Amino acid sequence: MDTVTALAHVATAIAIGLMVGLERERSARHDDPRPSAGARTFALIAVAGAVAAALGGAVAVAGLVAVTVLLVVGYVVGARAGTRGEPDLGATTEVAGIGTYLLGALAWTRPSWAVAVGVGVVVVLAAKRPLHHLARHLVTDQDVVDALRLFVVALVVLPLLPDRPLGPYGVLNPSRIWLLVVALTVVGWVGYLGVRALGERRGLLLVGFLGGFVSASATTLVLAHHRREGETTPAPAVMPAVLAANVATLVQLVVVVGVAAPQVALPLLPAAGAGILVLGIEIAWLWRRRPAEPSRAEPSPAESSPAEPPAEPAPADASGDRDPVAARPLSLRATVSLAAILVVLLLATRAAADLAGDRGVAVVALVGGLADAHAAAVAAASLAGPVIPVGAAVAAIGLALAANTATKLVLALAAGGRRFAGHLALLLAAPVTAVAAGIVAVP
Repeated sequence: MDTVTALAHVATAIAIGLMVGLERERSARHDDPRPSAGARTFALIAVAGAVAAALGGAVAVAGLVAVTVLLVVGYVVGARAGTRGEPDLGATTEVAGIGTYLLGALAWTRPSWAVAVGVGVVVVLAAKRPLHHLARHLVTDQDVVDALRLFVVALVVLPLLPDRPLGPYGVLNPSRIWLLVVALTVVGWVGYLGVRALGERRGLLLVGFLGGFVSASATTLVLAHHRREGETTPAPAVMPAVLAANVATLVQLVVVVGVAAPQVALPLLPAAGAGILVLGIEIAWLWRRRPAEPSRAEPSPAESSPAEPPAEPAPADASGDRDPVAARPLSLRATVSLAAILVVLLLATRAAADLAGDRGVAVVALVGGLADAHAAAVAAASLAGPVIPVGAAVAAIGLALAANTATKLVLALAAGGRRFAGHLALLLAAPVTAVAAGIVAVP
């Protein structure tokens, strides 16, 4: 290694140490008036790691032991002297110091990796308060169990599954199918955590959008019930939230189809983008109309929790508030059911393509979309190229979306009444037309 490269690697180690040390000093201003280590200390620890790595493996190990001992001694001395203001004596700074030494050593051989990991470490350290708030006030015991299941299905089950075509027609790739299930689950978790963090008191619009990632159909049902239950929630407040759930459907569709078949997601993107654009315009128009509504005695939906449906209770946060939109994002039964639905649709779609060609695939997608547009779309997209043309797959996805839209209208009719469902149908006509036009344009 030449001198310039060596100096660059050492400079990278110094930068990482300063970055972590500055964050620790910033945090110490609020939590601990006498920190055991600051920006200079962390920079020196990182440099020590880089120099030790340059001198060899034995020196690096000895340096790691020495740094660990120094940090532990500093922790013990600080605890005995009563310099830490919190009764719960955390060891975050000490662990960060050990990590900084290792990052300095990594910077000597893989500086780009060290920088990426260092940025991640700083982000985690800086997110102390949001993470504590999430753990103490938003996450329930059931959420922890569900998260563990997510880790199991994503990090334990997925690597063990064979990654090769199996079963009739060779369309069942266990690893690919499970990857799609994990993708759907992760997207649902993003929406679920957003709903739990915001709550309905922060506004129905964001709750509708984030709840749409969990289940757009269920979100439509709940919001329609809000509208009908005593007429306490004005339509200009509920309807934008229902449309936002449909935006989530299109976003999620592009994501999962992109995982299953990128060659299908690309031509599908303009159609989905057109639908999202029209929905966004309608949401903005309805939102601007909202202040013009006659004033009612009830508080606004952004400040009060709407009436809740008598259906099964939703998870409650630490404050006792219940959020009917935030259904559990993952259960073992739901995961297995989703995988089973996907397998059935893959087999049915492939058999239909073999018996009736593109028309058979369209029929299966139309029927499957009544229950789950994303699973039906993935089944059709998986056949694009070797079995059916990409355009036929995109058309089948469009039929699945249309069927799923019909399901939402039926749910809106059942929960919100004819007037609500009619209003929703009129509003969905334009985005459905825009998506259809984009799909027809695909060769």
